[in-house]
Amino acid sequence: MATVLKTQKANASKGKRKADDMEVDDAGAEMQVKRKKNKQRVLLLSSRGVTHRMRHLMNDIEALLPHVKKDAKLDSKNQLHLLPELADLNNCNNTLYFEARRHEDLYLWAAKTPNGPSIKMHMQNIHTMDELKLTGNCLKGSRGLLSFDASFDETEWGRLTKEIFTHIFGVPPGARKAKPFIDHILTFSILDNKIWFRNFQIVEKDPLQPNGPPQTSLVEIGPRFVLTPIRIFEGAFHGATVYSNPEFISPAAVRSAIRRQQGSKYGQRKKAEEESARRKEFRRREEDELAVSKVFA
Repeated sequence: MATVLKTQKANASKGKRKADDMEVDDAGAEMQVKRKKNKQRVLLLSSRGVTHRMRHLMNDIEALLPHVKKDAKLDSKNQLHLLPELADLNNCNNTLYFEARRHEDLYLWAAKTPNGPSIKMHMQNIHTMDELKLTGNCLKGSRGLLSFDASFDETEWGRLTKEIFTHIFGVPPGARKAKPFIDHILTFSILDNKIWFRNFQIVEKDPLQPNGPPQTSLVEIGPRFVLTPIRIFEGAFHGATVYSNPEFISPAAVRSAIRRQQGSKYGQRKKAEEESARRKEFRRREEDELAVSKVFA
């Protein structure tokens, strides 16, 4: 009998909580639940050919985002259509894909899977936590606040990028590895049409005065990197181009221009040597009868 009473009380409490979470309109029809559940999961993987710095950066991002699930490397760079299927198999609705190219060029894909959109970006100025050796620190698995620059709301591609980054870098409160603490801030800023990423710890007391009054300040933790948007696609890793950055110049084009400039310097130097030899030949005087070579022949 006691067991039956406990079961009835438990069911009654569950029904009460469910009723509290529901809204009832004037007509008496039930509406949707007030609180929307954030069920974002991110698949993190890379292509073959990544360097040690890229691997350390991926480990830093995995430590910052407890809702990330890491997968093995993708063998072929020409089979990006397999990424939505991998995300579906891993029960993830977002994907971060690091694509390595020649000369240590690194590209980052951020996509909503399986239907998109997706953004392809070029990563530069990469600094991992081990390289920076900053004084800041945060709890592993803690949730972070997201801070976006006001410039994101000024353009269409900025608003779309902000929405995708919110889904990827925003840690759900119910994530399996997440801790119930918020002690750092992830900042995204736009400068020169590039996205600058920084991570700061929230310090509520002055380290020089531990017993003093509370004083909130920010201390950088790392990692840090810069993203240059290249294209935004309608689908996940494919589809029509929604936005194309006209100011982006690929690293291969930059290296080709440098080689052409170096080749032009060599050509100018050889041309100057030929011109100097021609002038010397033009200024040479003909030998007369009293020349030393003829007198003492």
